[in-house]
Amino acid sequence: MLTEDVIRFLSGVPPFQFLDRGEMERVARDASLEFYPVNTLILKQNGPPSDALRVIKKGAVKVVIEGDEGEEIVTEYKGEGDNFGFLSMIGKDRQRTTVKAIEDTLCYILSRERVQRLLESSPAFAEYFLSYLSRYVDRTSQEMRRRSQLQSAHDRLLFTTPVGNIAMDLITVPGSISIQEAARTMVRHRISSLVILNEHNLPTGIVTDRDLREKVVATGRSVSEPVRNISHLALIRADGKGSCFEALMKMIQYNIHHLLVVEEGEIKGIITNHDLMLLQGTSPVSFAKDILLQDSLEGLIPLMSKVFNVIGLLLKEGSHYAQLAGIISEIYDRLIRRVLELTEKEMGPPPLPYCWVALGSEGRREQIFKTDQDNALIYSDPATPGEEIDAAGYFSVFSNRVKENLGSLGIPACPQGLMAANPRWCQPIRTWKAVFTQWIAEPSEGDLANALNFFDARPLFGKSMLFQGIRSHITPWIVEEGGAFLSALGRLAVRTPPPAGFVGNAIFEKNGEQRTEIDLKRRGILPIVDLVRLFALSIGLPETATLGRIKALRIKDPAFAPMERELLHTFEYLMLTLTHHQYEQIRLGLAPDSLLQPADMSSLEKKTLREAFRLIESLQQLARERFDPGTA
Repeated sequence: MLTEDVIRFLSGVPPFQFLDRGEMERVARDASLEFYPVNTLILKQNGPPSDALRVIKKGAVKVVIEGDEGEEIVTEYKGEGDNFGFLSMIGKDRQRTTVKAIEDTLCYILSRERVQRLLESSPAFAEYFLSYLSRYVDRTSQEMRRRSQLQSAHDRLLFTTPVGNIAMDLITVPGSISIQEAARTMVRHRISSLVILNEHNLPTGIVTDRDLREKVVATGRSVSEPVRNISHLALIRADGKGSCFEALMKMIQYNIHHLLVVEEGEIKGIITNHDLMLLQGTSPVSFAKDILLQDSLEGLIPLMSKVFNVIGLLLKEGSHYAQLAGIISEIYDRLIRRVLELTEKEMGPPPLPYCWVALGSEGRREQIFKTDQDNALIYSDPATPGEEIDAAGYFSVFSNRVKENLGSLGIPACPQGLMAANPRWCQPIRTWKAVFTQWIAEPSEGDLANALNFFDARPLFGKSMLFQGIRSHITPWIVEEGGAFLSALGRLAVRTPPPAGFVGNAIFEKNGEQRTEIDLKRRGILPIVDLVRLFALSIGLPETATLGRIKALRIKDPAFAPMERELLHTFEYLMLTLTHHQYEQIRLGLAPDSLLQPADMSSLEKKTLREAFRLIESLQQLARERFDPGTA
């Protein structure tokens, strides 16, 4: 029974999914299960090498690098289907990282001998581990060291301070006491929250000062009711030994301001968003919520100016690119939605339902530093000529006011006019369908540049079904009839070959030319974005974010499965490197660009870029073979 369970599980996990049935059965027979309770130290940095390859069946671990002063820098979280321990096991070298269970974790264990046999017998298995993992650990270690250099002792506080160190004593009350008694308890202890206990003295909920304001004072509720009636049932917890940064991530994820702090299975205290603000001086949680409280454009302007501080905080605290992009995109989305709400309030209700659409890098949630406006507007088809005139007039004025309002927040207009304020990009749904039909049926080089931005679009505000209506119209058509369109996109995606590599501080092109700088965006990031988009569109994937597309392609496109992880981490590394580069430029008062100087790069950084170029070249060759065989 265990053998079949192992086979079922590993059949969906790379690189085991590439093994044939006989090899998989041998792996299953040799595999064992090992359970690690939460907080178990599985592997220790600088300790003995791993004795096996561990594949997580259930639970999660965190991988950290321990600094010279004892601080922990989290490099990665691993969950179901992920593995760890390969490099030190095969190299019989010291363990380079610490791996700790952050949940009760169950792992399949494969011995060094079994893994060695797989490396020798399965080229796909060997390629996955030997080409991807060694490079990723090298570049992750380098990136962590570089991050550490950015951090002053004060800046590291949020990341290195254990939650338990700043947790406040927990004040609890029975759920049966009255709301008034609970409020008096909060006043007496000068606290903003109470944990509610049931008849067995177990925590079942939490009441905050906000609950008293919104659920009691504002509604005129009787203060004699049991306090349990206004409590939140969900209690999110944080490990007292974990970092305050991890607590911050949970607050953002669950949109809350309080966390219970637990150590060794017992509740030790509570931590609030205010505690984290005092520790570091700012908080993305409060920042995002403050946006919703503003009732004027003037109130949003100072908030927009603080986005840079939030980006700096997250960079200094070691956020992965996906975390950083998710938080900053959410902040931008809330700002833009609030601008749209305020503009609509100023003008009055629209004559027809509409959808405001984010385009390009904003649509992909990949714009960290807001550069310009990229948007479009789709509105319902007018039923009469008079309605058509009213709608065109309203949405023209509306879009231009939004353009001006976003400009006042420091978000300039798109130089190419790719905005809803341009009548071309503010149309009813039937016109949009006709535009996409022309783009796909008769692709021209000029239209393709616009099409690329729209195929990365996502609905941001209004009636999202209008956007979905266009997507459901064009997606099947591209898959079934879009051969010429995909070939045209393919030619664009392969037109810029990656550099051949580095020699000293010079960048060598394949034609022998030498350069002293490299445009990381044009030569590294955009080729991956373009290629991944091409493959995603060809099979009808609805994803727009590059990382999401890569993950989905692993499942839908067999050619992507062997390279998914390598591609994910390469893209994350390039984006994070660019973000650090531009952050430093802006901090120094310089205009941000994407130009990197090899003279300023370490040998490991050059190695990572060289491997990124190799990956891009492989993807471009695959695109030539699949979408334009004549150029292969």
